[in-house]
Amino acid sequence: MAFEPPRRLVRALGETAPDGDDWLEKLPGLARQAVALRELTVERVQMPGGRSSLVVLVRTADGMPAVLKLAPARARPESERAALAHWGGRGAVQLLEDGPAGPAEGVLLLERLHPDVSVRSLPEARALLEAAGTLRRLWVEPPAGHTFETVEERTGRQAGAMRASAEADAEVAPLIEAALTARAELLAAPPERRLLHGTFRQSKVLAGDRTPWLAVGPDPVVGEAAFDLARLVRDRVEDLIAAPSGAATTRRRIKRLADSLEVDRDRLRGWTLFRAVESGVRARRVGRPKDAELLLEFATWL
Repeated sequence: MAFEPPRRLVRALGETAPDGDDWLEKLPGLARQAVALRELTVERVQMPGGRSSLVVLVRTADGMPAVLKLAPARARPESERAALAHWGGRGAVQLLEDGPAGPAEGVLLLERLHPDVSVRSLPEARALLEAAGTLRRLWVEPPAGHTFETVEERTGRQAGAMRASAEADAEVAPLIEAALTARAELLAAPPERRLLHGTFRQSKVLAGDRTPWLAVGPDPVVGEAAFDLARLVRDRVEDLIAAPSGAATTRRRIKRLADSLEVDRDRLRGWTLFRAVESGVRARRVGRPKDAELLLEFATWL
């Protein structure tokens, strides 16, 4: 079978690829090697797929449905493996092998969920409820001696890029300054340190068989719960922007999510601001002006 990477993956990785990166060129060979090593039968490549990995629907040698996931090192697949192992299937998809098989890292064999059914397919209020309930199960103590990135470290890297954008683009500089100020205040007194999903949103929660909904695709980080919840606040941002009551709906969403998950509202608002501005500035930087406009307008409501 030809392992042709989906367009969305090619486009997304192209935005972040360092000079000389050849992972996409090597991907078909890596996929064939991973399939042969595990004696898998390939059904199909998942389309449109993710933005950081190739997802292949397969069956194991004994006929069990599974997912083979291949990701470049910059997507931190081994960090994902460590988080999934720590969660052990509680709230998240299960690993089907303990560690990398063979010489290539960045290959995960996972429990098969229903890849075409996410909570995003539900009405908005129900989707938020189910997503939030799934997220709560993931917030656990990180393992002793962990090497996960912290919220301070990750947002520190992002803050550096944001400052550079502010210097080059006066139009967004005030929003960037507000976001950076919020980050500094939030990091001055973090309330807890939990293992977080890191990139949680409605589309990252898929229907399962052993439990109705399970999270997939973490980019794990250790820090406070409000950071994780912040990305969920802006889910379906295009609908929020299009609605006359979008700003009021966003404020109600922050209140509802904060109250239901026992997170401080002001801290949730602060991290929502930072993450929206960071995403908007990044979209602007890599040539996605429509996404940037939506995110930065959303940020002005916070």
